[in-house]
Amino acid sequence: MIAELLQYKFITNSLLAGIFASISCGIIGTYIVTRRKVFLSGGITHASFGGIGIGYYFGFNPVIAAAVFAVFSSLGIEFISKKTDVREDSVIGILWSFGMAVGIMFIFLTPGYAPNLMSYLFGSILTVSSLDIWLMFGLTALIIFIFIAFYRTILFVSYDQEFAKTHNIAVDFINYLLISLVALTIVLNIKIVGIILVISLLTIPQSIANLFTKKFKNIIALSIVIGLVGAFLGLVISYKINIPSGASIIFSLVMIFILAKAVQIVRRKMSLRNQRM
Repeated sequence: MIAELLQYKFITNSLLAGIFASISCGIIGTYIVTRRKVFLSGGITHASFGGIGIGYYFGFNPVIAAAVFAVFSSLGIEFISKKTDVREDSVIGILWSFGMAVGIMFIFLTPGYAPNLMSYLFGSILTVSSLDIWLMFGLTALIIFIFIAFYRTILFVSYDQEFAKTHNIAVDFINYLLISLVALTIVLNIKIVGIILVISLLTIPQSIANLFTKKFKNIIALSIVIGLVGAFLGLVISYKINIPSGASIIFSLVMIFILAKAVQIVRRKMSLRNQRM
């Protein structure tokens, strides 16, 4: 059955998208969870909707428009929260609502009907195009290169920025670079699980990995593997019972989290029992 499915272009695109999404989100999500920037990633996710609306209105690729909008929003959040007395959560809330408002306005101003809008909100991995695959491949390669080249620097910045500054590390540059990668990762994975659920792809695998390891590098590796398993199971569930792929992928990841948590509890109880004996 698998060989038959692979004959279809949209199936191979879906599998490739799942692989690239697992790698990019596994790496970037680890940074987000370590820095406790989950709320920030949610703000960028919803702000990117403004770019989708602008793209539809002016007739160019909504993903590219969303990427530009998301990058500028993320840089704006970083700059305003660091250079002014406005709190970061307040800036995130403002840009979150502004992006959604802009997106809704431009979509309603667009003549006709926006046929693929639901796929951006809830995800549709089966509609991923060849262009989307190449964009995801390019982003994944860029993320891998940057994390290999600046791994120790990123590690310092992730855990202790004040310590990094005392060692003359360009903390601001690294923050702007990584927040831009966060924005691009979010936007290019919107087609996989949608605006509403993409934040889960950046946090659930890392949360599962964190149950078993505390090392940054190990969390990245385990998150990628968990993401791949969740994406594959989600695709199978989506295909079998004909439900949106984004929801089925997140459902699979949550089930894996519950199973992993149960395993952790059992191991802990067994360890305590052995110590008492």
